[in-house]
Amino acid sequence: MRRNHGWVVVALGFGLLPALSSADIYYTETDDRLSFTDAPRGDDAGYHLYMRSRVAKRRPSPSSSDASAERFTRYGDVIREAASLYQIPEELVRAVIKVESDYDPRAVSRMGAQGLMQLMPETAQRMQVRDVLDPRENILGGVRYLRVLANMFNGDLELTIAGYNAGEHAVVRHGGIPPYDETEDYVVKVLTYYRRYRESRDPVAASTAQ
Repeated sequence: MRRNHGWVVVALGFGLLPALSSADIYYTETDDRLSFTDAPRGDDAGYHLYMRSRVAKRRPSPSSSDASAERFTRYGDVIREAASLYQIPEELVRAVIKVESDYDPRAVSRMGAQGLMQLMPETAQRMQVRDVLDPRENILGGVRYLRVLANMFNGDLELTIAGYNAGEHAVVRHGGIPPYDETEDYVVKVLTYYRRYRESRDPVAASTAQ
């Protein structure tokens, strides 16, 4: 039983080896236990080759997020286009983008929301977004959804923002802002940035203010 247990542990351990590990693996057996090493010394008698080294393919590293201050002004034209097209305040669009993705067009949440305005796949489909990671399509789709929510909630700003986070059905079901910590915090954050963008003509300063 002990030997079987040892093999299970070893198997798990190999799964945790670095992707570029290239050392041969050796083993020895003492007292009915297996010991492994990738660097036996000259006095390590009794070690036998267990696995021959092979160079693993390097895993592609994900694209790094954009951390430059320039990102806060990069999408100004499409933000203005979408805000004008769907009659949503430009400052609100900026606030939603800031809170959702911090202006990172490659952002992906643990729930699967993607892009600048963090559209869920079903929302992107409803809003006729074909490429959710394309900044222009993402912004147009997100602002279109804000327009749908604003129409549904008679222009109520807080309910529109809450609906964007929790979904319109949750707002309807609770008769107001859903009592979720995440949604309540989200509404406060978006409103805070909305006011900052209205008070400042500098998107960078408004985006980075503490």
